[in-house]
Amino acid sequence: MEGISTLLKRRLQKYCLFFFLCYTDSKLILNADMTETLLNLQNHLEKSKRGKHITAAKIENSELIVEVAAQEIPGFLKFLRDDKSCCFKQLMSVCGVDYPEREKRFEVVYCLLSLEHNLRIIVKTHADEQTIVPTVTGIFSSAGWFEREVWDMFGIPFAGHPDLRRILTDYGFEGHPLRKDFPLTGQVEVRYDIEQRKVVYEPVTLTQEFRNFDYMSPWEGTKYVLPGDEKATKG
Repeated sequence: MEGISTLLKRRLQKYCLFFFLCYTDSKLILNADMTETLLNLQNHLEKSKRGKHITAAKIENSELIVEVAAQEIPGFLKFLRDDKSCCFKQLMSVCGVDYPEREKRFEVVYCLLSLEHNLRIIVKTHADEQTIVPTVTGIFSSAGWFEREVWDMFGIPFAGHPDLRRILTDYGFEGHPLRKDFPLTGQVEVRYDIEQRKVVYEPVTLTQEFRNFDYMSPWEGTKYVLPGDEKATKG
């Protein structure tokens, strides 16, 4: 029986290795095909009438990333939507990124999908606190809420937006929470006052000090005595 089990184990290992190699080879082939497709798309964009507005382009993690000046965003996205070789008709998201150390600290990132060509593209633009990015709500209606979220979280304004107001925070909220210089404790705290029968804003008060977590396993135990455990050691 021991010899049979050893033989079955070896055969199982061979089958697993075979399927792993097949999966790896197919993945490499798919990645190579995708890279070639993205390179063709990059060449098409650079040679198009909008190519002069591209400031940088690269392929990273099987995705084409293109950088465009802020004022050229509407025209470039419209080209990506209408061009037959692109057909990026779905705007999946618009988000912001904050890099305080940069001269233009913000990145506005547009993620688009082409169902017809089974491709995705990421378009980036850079902005600072004074830069006003043109809205793309006239090109993609889904950009309405996306741009409101970027404005709410990062404070990046969008020129021409039909309803640019906060969407995640309260009306009287101070600051923009996803900026790196926003305080972790926030500016104010909100609570419902029973006596006044309304929501009130007050300075932040911490009910306890910040704790240092040691991330030790509760099953292995700690290397120090926890508060209260000293009673078990007495007597």
